This record gives sequence, C-alpha cells and structure tokens, in this order.
Amino acid sequence: MSRSSHPLRKQHGQSGTGEQGSAVVDFVLVGGLLTMFFLAIIQLTLILHVRNTLIDAAASGARYGALADRSAVDAEERTRNLIATALSPGFAEQVSTSEATVEGLRTLEVTVRAPMPVIGLIGPRDLLEVRGHAAVQP
Repeated sequence: MSRSSHPLRKQHGQSGTGEQGSAVVDFVLVGGLLTMFFLAIIQLTLILHVRNTLIDAAASGARYGALADRSAVDAEERTRNLIATALSPGFAEQVSTSEATVEGLRTLEVTVRAPMPVIGLIGPRDLLEVRGHAAVQP
C-alpha cells in the first residue's frame, strides 16, 4: 500500500471529522458554567457576611443593654444603629429583646429578623433570624 493511499490518513483538501468550531462552543458552555459558579460563590459570601454582621450587632447590642446603667430599649436602639450603619436600615426593622434565665443567671437576649439576601441584598423577609446574649449586670 502506498503512503498516499492509506485509508486512515487524511487527504489534503478533505473536510475534518465535523468538529470544526467546537472549541468556540466549548468555550461558551464552560465559560457560562464558570461564571454561574463564580456568582454563586460571591452570593454565598454575601449571605455569610450579612449573617455574621447581624450576629455581631445582636451580641454587641445585648452586651450594651446588659450594662448596669442601660436597659433593653438601649440594646434595641444600639443594635438597630449598628445594623443600619454596617448594612442597611432595611435589615434593622425587626429587632426585639427579652430576658431569660440561663443556669440561674439573668441574661438579655436580642433577636434580629432580617431578609435573606438571595440576589444581591434583595431577598425574602424574615428568613434570617439571629440572636445575641449577654449576662445582665446587677
């Protein structure tokens, strides 16, 4: 058999195996998938940031309200101010306080209910609930 007549050898001028342009399609499909994956990671990071900020504000508000010369109203106000400064006033709409006894110790509990940020900072209301506690000083 001669070199030029080998059945597996591609002849000059013949079309390829039908995969011309597949690199462009692969790039678009993989690029789209990676973009969605990247955006999902960014959104998860934003959700965790909002959650941690709310927890910190609730705990700080509880500690502030548990001081000897402060009250539960001061704790609510402090928590609202911290949330409004760090995030947005929309996240500070539902802040409540209550007193509880834990192992014989009076504690002040600050509860924050806020929207869960699903797309950016926009999301369904009252889906995220966090609490902060502090021992009440006599």
